[in-house]
Amino acid sequence: MEPTGLEEILRELLLPDTERIRRATEQLQTALRDPAAFPALCDLLASAADPQIRQFAAVLTRRRLSTRWRRLAVEPRERLKSLVLTSLQRETEHFVSLSLAQLIATIFRKEGLEAWPQLMQLLQNSTHSSHIPEKEMGLLLLSVVVTSQPEAFQNHHRELLRLLNETLAAVSSPSLLFYSLRTLTSMAPYLGTDDVPLARVLVPKLILAVQTLIPIDEAKACEALEALDELLESEVPIITPHLSEVLNFCLAVAGNVALGDAIRVRILCCLTFLVKVKSKALLKNRLLPPILHTLFPIMAAEPPLGQLDPEDQDSEEDECDMELVGETPKHFAVQVVDMLALHLPPEKLCPQLMPMLEQALQSTSPYQRKAGFLVLAVLSDGAGDHIRQRLLPPLLQIVCKGLEDPSQVVRNAALFALGQFSENLQPHISNYSGEVMPLLLAYLKSVPSGHAHHLAKACYALENFVENLGSKVQPYLPELMDCMLQPLRNPSSPRVKELAVSALGAIATAAQATLLPYFPAIMECLREFLLTGHEDLQPVRIQSLETLGVLARAVGEPMRPLAEECCQLGLGLCDQVDDPDLRRCTYSLFAALSGLMGEGLAPHLPKITTLMLLSLRSTEGIVPQYDGSSSFLLFDDESEGEEEEELMEEDMEEEEDSEISGYSVENAFFDEKEDACAALGEISVNTSVAFLPYMESVFEEVFKLLECPHLNVRKAAHEALGQFCCALHKACQSCPSEPNTAALQATLARVVPSYVQAISGERERQVVMAVLEALTGVLRGCGIVALQPPGRLAELCGVLKAVLQRKIACQDTDEDEEEEEDQPDLTPQAEYDAMLLEHAGEAIPALAAAAGGDAFAPFFAGFLPLLLCKTKQGCTVAEKSFAVGTLAESIQGLGAASAQFVSRLFPVLLSNAREADPEVRSNAIFGLGVLAEHGGRPAQEYPQHFPKLLGLLLPLLARERHDRVRDNICGALARLLMASPMRKPEPQVLAALLHALPLKEDMEEWVTIGRLFSFLHQSSPDQVIDVAPELLRICSLVLADNKIPTDAKATLLLLLTFLAKQHTDSFQTALGSLPGDKAQELQAALGLT
Repeated sequence: MEPTGLEEILRELLLPDTERIRRATEQLQTALRDPAAFPALCDLLASAADPQIRQFAAVLTRRRLSTRWRRLAVEPRERLKSLVLTSLQRETEHFVSLSLAQLIATIFRKEGLEAWPQLMQLLQNSTHSSHIPEKEMGLLLLSVVVTSQPEAFQNHHRELLRLLNETLAAVSSPSLLFYSLRTLTSMAPYLGTDDVPLARVLVPKLILAVQTLIPIDEAKACEALEALDELLESEVPIITPHLSEVLNFCLAVAGNVALGDAIRVRILCCLTFLVKVKSKALLKNRLLPPILHTLFPIMAAEPPLGQLDPEDQDSEEDECDMELVGETPKHFAVQVVDMLALHLPPEKLCPQLMPMLEQALQSTSPYQRKAGFLVLAVLSDGAGDHIRQRLLPPLLQIVCKGLEDPSQVVRNAALFALGQFSENLQPHISNYSGEVMPLLLAYLKSVPSGHAHHLAKACYALENFVENLGSKVQPYLPELMDCMLQPLRNPSSPRVKELAVSALGAIATAAQATLLPYFPAIMECLREFLLTGHEDLQPVRIQSLETLGVLARAVGEPMRPLAEECCQLGLGLCDQVDDPDLRRCTYSLFAALSGLMGEGLAPHLPKITTLMLLSLRSTEGIVPQYDGSSSFLLFDDESEGEEEEELMEEDMEEEEDSEISGYSVENAFFDEKEDACAALGEISVNTSVAFLPYMESVFEEVFKLLECPHLNVRKAAHEALGQFCCALHKACQSCPSEPNTAALQATLARVVPSYVQAISGERERQVVMAVLEALTGVLRGCGIVALQPPGRLAELCGVLKAVLQRKIACQDTDEDEEEEEDQPDLTPQAEYDAMLLEHAGEAIPALAAAAGGDAFAPFFAGFLPLLLCKTKQGCTVAEKSFAVGTLAESIQGLGAASAQFVSRLFPVLLSNAREADPEVRSNAIFGLGVLAEHGGRPAQEYPQHFPKLLGLLLPLLARERHDRVRDNICGALARLLMASPMRKPEPQVLAALLHALPLKEDMEEWVTIGRLFSFLHQSSPDQVIDVAPELLRICSLVLADNKIPTDAKATLLLLLTFLAKQHTDSFQTALGSLPGDKAQELQAALGLT
């Protein structure tokens, strides 16, 4: 084919005429099948007079070479390599140069540096040229080829860094600066320790380069800032010596109101990341005050005159009611504060933040007050424990007062803060229901009809507060149900109905069985919405599905007759409606129903698993981000648009598109994958053997999602894998067989190592916490089987020890802070870092129980110093509670093997049993009880252990006001009585213990109390007579309580039966002391009537 004929076709494709483009597309498809077409394209990219034709030819050549390079003979390859280098050097149009550079990068990926010395020669000569246009061309080419295959340049890092040191100083050439920064961005992840000195020199120049680009082209400056992100994330310490300089630059740009929102938002994103990865260095260099002083004015900025911030506008269409919305500096400044709260110790952050917060809340400006409430909202996440322990009453009072602010803008922010408080400050905040609930109900009723957006904010706060209330919701239930059912029965907008249906789910979660009187009315409304075909009611239908799942969990048994219908309904909706949110809610419904139906869900599992597998595999909503337009000079021409991509689809058979720089995914599709993982995990456990036929295919798809870029999906995948292990173990117990055992062992052999890898290498703390929790679940669910093969126990202990020593990736110890590792107890921590340790702490006793005390004891000796150092005087309440709780639970797991640790543990537990904080006291007292139970002779013979314990516990029982602590004292006394070397309980101790019963809060201790009753029956029947009135009193109070374990009730009834038959007079006397109705109930239970 002649180049002129091909050029005419390409020219037609550039015309704004759909019909001519269609005809030209067909002609091009035919022409490209001609072997002569490829040389013609090469000729056009080098010599066509029209630059658009040259660029078009370069793009088409690159697309064809992506899959056909190996089919070319050696001579045409060499000819093309020479042609493209020559053409690039001659080219004067920037957008053509960019396409030629991308073509060169495609060939480079096929050939490599060694096979193309001419490329290296061109790069050397052009990048060092004194002629600026030639140097710009060289840097453009360098940035494109390094980005296409950065690992190929690792041996040239020193040379490249020296070059960038020179080119980043060329402030008179914005192109040189931009392409230098693009090159640095691609190199940064591959920089090693040897590169640090040269890379550090570049940091001030990087700042200067971006400062130079901002007034010229803010969009390019935004892109160039990726270099700073990459250096911050680098595993080698490049930024640290320049931290102050980098921070001042970020703050100057963020606070400059003359700049556009895009560059300020981008710099605030850098600042957020900087806080995340360099929090300790920020504190060490005293950089927190300037950050806060810059952020507050940004957060308090007023919108343009006559406008409102996006989240304050009343719009039915806006679905982001509960979140801060909009790509504005204000919202990203709040995110920086959120990150500060998540990554700094509250003891360091709050003293500097609170005075500024107080000033904002007292300001006459509504936007200052709004900023104050937004800060309070995000502070409750990262500094929740600090607020719960020290600041909750005054801060909650401020937030409640904000609901009455004259400005709607401030009231909105106060509602957001209350919703966040309700989510993050449990369980303490629920104790204030008497103050908060009347306020919220009054606010709800005060919202004018038609103001759905404001109503949504009130519902957000109400839902978050109500769903954690438990039985405290009962006084408000009639009023709440009236508020929510009214808009469902009467004419109201779809958005209002959606909010009411959502609130019903939160109320059901709290109310549980007390919701039953309203259950028929709720189901009538939900059924109507679920069966509707109206398009405008689609969000209400989706919300109804979600609430239906919540109801199944909350009310339980009354839902069972409806379970089959609900299942059919969910499957039918998935067939009719293609919507990721609808599928997500349906999956949650199936998971909830599996708890009611168990293996009865089996007939539906083929359809359910097929649907969920499609969701896990789906790439719907994933949008490729193309890198082809990243030129410095203006190039808005779309000549390489859809028509060319369609032409080339048939050729894309071997390699992905080199222009794709990444992918963006709509959140709804990530949410769908997350909920599919969660549902599959729960269904596998609940349906047990019935799930086995689907286990392998489901497991493989979920396992692939461990690499998903979205952290919530990774979390859900890890959690589901743990549940699959537990489901297989359960199936092995109920249906033992060689295939089932082999499947369990094969699954554990992949899951447990993946957990070890994730704990060590995952950068996101939330994911690591989820993995630790899942690991704990696997250890509890599968026991010793999870510790095969030999060496697994040591491996798991090693990774948990690394967490306690803060040596894993997500703890990200700053390189200059390592000297503090020897003094972990003196280093203040962010609360989320402390939570990470707590999650590791929960896995330690689970390991002990799974491995057995004798096998675990040597490893516990290694954990002991790390835990004991968290119990010292200067440690926080949270640290002491975590350490003491872990020690206590570990003693229980160790069993008799704990005897060797008595001398080290007893003094620590005794000291912490006197702590002011009830949780620390409770944990320590529990620990003393299990140590007395399992510590054997060392516990009994260690000087005065038992007398010391009784001297502590008996007076404490008399004055203790916290129910959980009292319950743990009862449990400890019971253990002490059973472990007494005299084998006979002391009458005074037994009487005091029984007088304190029944238990109020820690119902797990009924197991211990039940064992005591059994012990009394077998070992000290004579003592039973003396305490008969107390035993009958306790039994009369707990008979109807379904929270008491049946075993504990049975042993108590056995004891009373013995008393009634063997010591009738004592029994009748004791029975006479009970109220008549209670005496009759007890006689009926004992079969004496």
